[in-house]
Amino acid sequence: MLMCSSLLLHEHYTTTCSFTVTFILFETKLISVENFEALWIITILFSFLSEFFMPGLVDTHIHAPQYSFTGTRVDLPLLQWLTSYTFPTEAKYQDSGFAEEVYTRVVRRTLKNGTTTACYFATIHTDSSLLLAEIIDKFGQRAFVGKVCMDMNDSVPQYREITADSVQETERFVTELLEKKYPRVQPIITPRFGPSCTEDLLSALGDLAQTHDLRVQSHISENEEEVKLVENMFPAYQNYTELYDKNKLLTSKTVMAHACHLSEEELKLFSLRGAAISHCPNSNFSLRSGVLNVRKVLEHNVKLGLGTDVAGGYSASMLDAIRKTMMASNSLQINKVNETGVTFEEAFQLATLGGSQALGLDDVIGNFEVGKEFDALLINTKASDSPFDLFSADDFEDALQKFLYLGDDRNISEVYVAGKQVVPFSSSV
Repeated sequence: MLMCSSLLLHEHYTTTCSFTVTFILFETKLISVENFEALWIITILFSFLSEFFMPGLVDTHIHAPQYSFTGTRVDLPLLQWLTSYTFPTEAKYQDSGFAEEVYTRVVRRTLKNGTTTACYFATIHTDSSLLLAEIIDKFGQRAFVGKVCMDMNDSVPQYREITADSVQETERFVTELLEKKYPRVQPIITPRFGPSCTEDLLSALGDLAQTHDLRVQSHISENEEEVKLVENMFPAYQNYTELYDKNKLLTSKTVMAHACHLSEEELKLFSLRGAAISHCPNSNFSLRSGVLNVRKVLEHNVKLGLGTDVAGGYSASMLDAIRKTMMASNSLQINKVNETGVTFEEAFQLATLGGSQALGLDDVIGNFEVGKEFDALLINTKASDSPFDLFSADDFEDALQKFLYLGDDRNISEVYVAGKQVVPFSSSV
């Protein structure tokens, strides 16, 4: 590696590959890539398979406040899980001290695990949501942050908003966050999901997203009980997807989590609008919500990324999301739903380029095409405490597969966002 001011020149060779990779990084962007056959996988392969760069992982759906109970309380289905555990926990985030501790830890943890970009849900509290954005910027992660909006919650009434206040506070959140001019942290309009929002709130948020040209995130068709609840609450709409669509919340800038139970008609509408889905297989299994048919989604040309969905998903690692994506696909094959499953290459692509497409960032990140910003992980397959072993017969594909299936943060020696090394952490964070 040659480092000269803002110019990085990398050129490495290996006896196990038939090509040499050279790339030049100027400031934040790649300006030259030569002899590179698989842009979405690596830029550098050297030291006899022991180290390589890969694109940063993109988490398209994660609840930052739920990190405090991640790894516990996955014993109930979705709606009961929300009222028993999630809403009471999120209500605590009016306490800025509590919020700062948890938000600092979740950003550190996700970066250590290779998440260079995350799409975060915060809570209904504007100030602590702004604090989350501040912490993300301090650590150098790329992110969207949403102040949650919900004006219906009879089960936990202390955790809901008045409709007008929700809209006003969302406007304040968007305005103040944009005024901060953080280079890589942006606001995103965040109605929690259909059952927690009145039609008036959904309509106002759709207008707000349209007026300010903002991205939108929410949940849809996570489990069957939720779908039936929405049908009963909003009988004027043909289906759950139309509820969002008619209120200007289903656009080319929308990412919806789960979508396990969408009909053919709904998938066609997603494709028509250019809306994206965040596949959250850990949560789908853990809360027994359903299994998203990834192959079917892709056949409908719907943009698709992966999400950890902390804390319905018990892991904050996108490597886990890749693995659970494979398991979900296998389960559909076992049950004769699909003839062909998702390959590990496809799952990896969903966690990188697919995620960037879902968040509208594929012209900026997702692989190592010339002109994109350098969001990358340096993987060390022979770290001293690596959880897996390589052998003399292993080739690069073996090394990559072993990392994806068996590796963890011990193998991620460095993390870069927009060309800046953010892991190991600096002394200032």
